[in-house]
Amino acid sequence: MGIADMLKAKPVNVSRRGFLAGAGSLVLATTLPVKPVRGQEASDAPAVQAFMELRADGTVLLKSPFIEGGQGVYTAMAQIVGEELDLDPSQFTVEIAPPGGPFGIMGGFRITGGSASTRSSYMLMRRLGASARAMLLQAASDGWGIPAAQLTTEPGAVLGPNGERAAYGDLAAMAMDLDVPADVPLRDPTTFRYIKSPTPRIDVRDKSTGQAKYAIDVEVEGMLLAAVRHAPRLGMTPSAVTNQSEIEAMRGVHSVHMLDGAVAVVAEKFWQARKALDAARVDWTDGDAQWPMPTDFSSQGFRDQLANATGDIATVENTGDAASTLNSAETVIEATYDAPFVVHGQLEPPSATARFNEDGTLDLWLPNQAPEQFAGRAAEAAGITPDKVQLHSQVLGGFFGRHFLYETANPFPQAIALAKATGRPVKLIWSREEDFLRDAPRPLGLARFRGSVGPNGPEALEIEVVGEGPTGRWYGAPAGNDPSAHEGLSGKPYAIGNKQIGQIYLPNPAVIGYWRSVGHSMHDYMYESFLDEMAEAAGLDPYEMRLSLLEGSPRHSTLLQAVAELAGGWQPGPYEVDGVQRARGVAMASPFGSEAASIAEVSLDGGEVKVHQVWTAIDPGQIVNPAVIEAQVQGATALAVSQTLVEELVYENGEPTARNFDMYPILRPDQMPEVHVRIIESGAEMGGVGEPGLPAVVPAICNAVARLTGQRVRSLPLSKHDFS
Repeated sequence: MGIADMLKAKPVNVSRRGFLAGAGSLVLATTLPVKPVRGQEASDAPAVQAFMELRADGTVLLKSPFIEGGQGVYTAMAQIVGEELDLDPSQFTVEIAPPGGPFGIMGGFRITGGSASTRSSYMLMRRLGASARAMLLQAASDGWGIPAAQLTTEPGAVLGPNGERAAYGDLAAMAMDLDVPADVPLRDPTTFRYIKSPTPRIDVRDKSTGQAKYAIDVEVEGMLLAAVRHAPRLGMTPSAVTNQSEIEAMRGVHSVHMLDGAVAVVAEKFWQARKALDAARVDWTDGDAQWPMPTDFSSQGFRDQLANATGDIATVENTGDAASTLNSAETVIEATYDAPFVVHGQLEPPSATARFNEDGTLDLWLPNQAPEQFAGRAAEAAGITPDKVQLHSQVLGGFFGRHFLYETANPFPQAIALAKATGRPVKLIWSREEDFLRDAPRPLGLARFRGSVGPNGPEALEIEVVGEGPTGRWYGAPAGNDPSAHEGLSGKPYAIGNKQIGQIYLPNPAVIGYWRSVGHSMHDYMYESFLDEMAEAAGLDPYEMRLSLLEGSPRHSTLLQAVAELAGGWQPGPYEVDGVQRARGVAMASPFGSEAASIAEVSLDGGEVKVHQVWTAIDPGQIVNPAVIEAQVQGATALAVSQTLVEELVYENGEPTARNFDMYPILRPDQMPEVHVRIIESGAEMGGVGEPGLPAVVPAICNAVARLTGQRVRSLPLSKHDFS
C-alpha cells in the first residue's frame, strides 16, 4: 500500500460500531484493506488506520501512527486535523498508536523515518478532521431543525444563523449515531488558520517540566534493573564469569547471566548492577554471529578495499554517452571521495523493559521507529505468538535512525531473556559505552568520480559508488536499486547531458544502519564538492555554473537564488572580516521530496576550520508549521557541521576505538555557527523536513574551505587535515 492508496481512505464512525467508543465521545477512524505482515496475525476487528476521539469536554485524543522524537509530528497531526475540524491544536492530546495492522498506514506496517510522517498522512488527517466537523454540523442541524448548509463553526463550536451556539463536546454524543458523510469538502488553503502557522509545539510543556516519559523513565511494579557488558568484538561470546559467586554476593545483586555475546547483571538498582558488572571477570571465546567482525578489520583497511574494488557495476542512472565523451575530452579530472563511519550518539542511551504476565502475554516498553517490526521480533525472542505481545512505544530521546530493528544493536531481546530467566519484570539500560560498542553506525562510504569540462562547464560525469547501503542490508534492496547506497549522487537536478552512475556492491563487515538523511548525508558532500572541482577546471564560478545548469528547472534555480539573497548576495571570497580571511561555499541537495540549498562561511583559527554562518533555503513543496521547519533545519545544521568538522568512528582489530564521547568528539557549543533559514513554498508535492536541512551544509563548508585554502578535502572529517 502506497501513499496513493492512503489518499483514498474513508473515515468511519467507530462509535456506531461499539469499537473504541468512550462515553459521550465521537470516535472516528479511517479504514483501508490491510494485509498482515510477518509478526502479526489477522484479526476480525475493523481496520482502523488512525483515529480521533472527540470527548464530552470538547478536547480531542488523537492517536498518531508516528513516533514523536523531537521532530514535532504530534503538533503537525494536531494542526492538520484541527484545521479541518476547526479546533485549536492546543485542545489536542496526541499519543502514539499501538502496533498492529490497523495503524499500519504503509501497507500493514509503518516506520517513522525518511522524513515521511507528515507528508504520508497529510490528506488522511485532513479528511479525518473534515468528516468530524461535518458530523458535528449535522448533529447541530438535527437538534435545531436548521439545515446544515446554514450552519458554520468557530474553533470548538457550531454556530447557527440566529445566534445559536453549541460546543463540540455537547454535540459529541449526538454525532455518535450519525453516518460518516461519503465525501466532504476540504478547506481552501487560503483560509487556513492553523496549517502554515508557527503553532507552538504541544509537547514542549511536558518536556520542559519533566513530565514527558521516555523508555529510560519506565517503572513497573516489582521490576529489577539490569546492566550489560558486550564482548569487545562482535562474534565473541562469554565462556565464563570467573568470579560469578563473588559478584552475586554484592549488595543488591539478584543474579548474573551469560547471554549471546554479552554478560548481564540483574539487581535491585541500576548502579548496583553496573558496579557488579564492572567487577566481573569475563572470559570470552569465539561464538556464532550473523555478522562476526574480522579480527583484522579496520576503517583504513576497509576504505582501501573500497577504493580498489572492481566488479560488476549496477546501473543507477545512464544518460547520453559518458564513456565516449570522457574518452575524447581534452580536460578530464578524477577524484575519489570518502566519508567515515559515524555513530548515532542520541541523547538517551538504549533501554527496554520487559514483563511477562500470568496470562502468557508480554508487555514491552522501548524506543523504536517501527512498532510492527519490533513487536514481531519480540514475539520471536519470547517464543510466543505475536498476539500476546503488547508493545508500548515511548517518546524518543533522540532519533537519527538509531531506533530501527538492527540485529545486535537493540537491547529488548536481552531484556526479554532476563525477564524470563528471573520471573520478574526487568528494565535493561545500555551504558553509553555499550551503545558505542553495539551501535549500527552510518557506513563508511566511497565514490570515484571522472568528469570532463568545456568552456560552459560539465560535459560528462561518471560516478562509481562502492559499498553497501542499510536498505540493502536490512530490506534486501539489490545493488543499483538501493537508494541508501547512492542517493545524493543520483537524482541531482543539474543538466549534464552525458552521465553514468553505478554501484559496485561490496558488503560491509560492520553492522550498519540509517543515519540522519541516510545516503544524502555523505553523497551530496561528494557530488557537490566534485562539481566545484569541475567548475574550477572550467574556470567558472561555482554558483554561476550551478545556476546555468539549472536553467531548465525553475524550482531549483529559484531556490539557489533565494539562498544567495538570504546570504546578502553571492560572494565567494576570500575577503577580510575583522582582520581575518573568510570565504564561502555553496551546495544543493534534493533529499526526501524536498529541495535545499546552503551557503557556508568559514575561516581558519589556529589551523582549524571555523564555520561562522550557514544560510539555508529549503523548499518542502508545501508546509504545515514553519517554526518546526526552521527548528529542524537548525538541528540538522548542527549535525552537519559536527560530522564535517570532527566526527569519525574508527575501527581497529575489529573493534571501535571510541567507547564514549571522550574519544568521539562532537560539535562544541562554541563551534556552532549562526544559522539563517528561508522557507520557500513552491506548491510542489509535500516533501519532508526532518532531514533535508543537513546534506547541502557539508559540501558548502568543504567548498568554502577549498576556496579559502586552495586545499580540496576529499575525506572527512576536516579535523584530520592540517590547514596551518
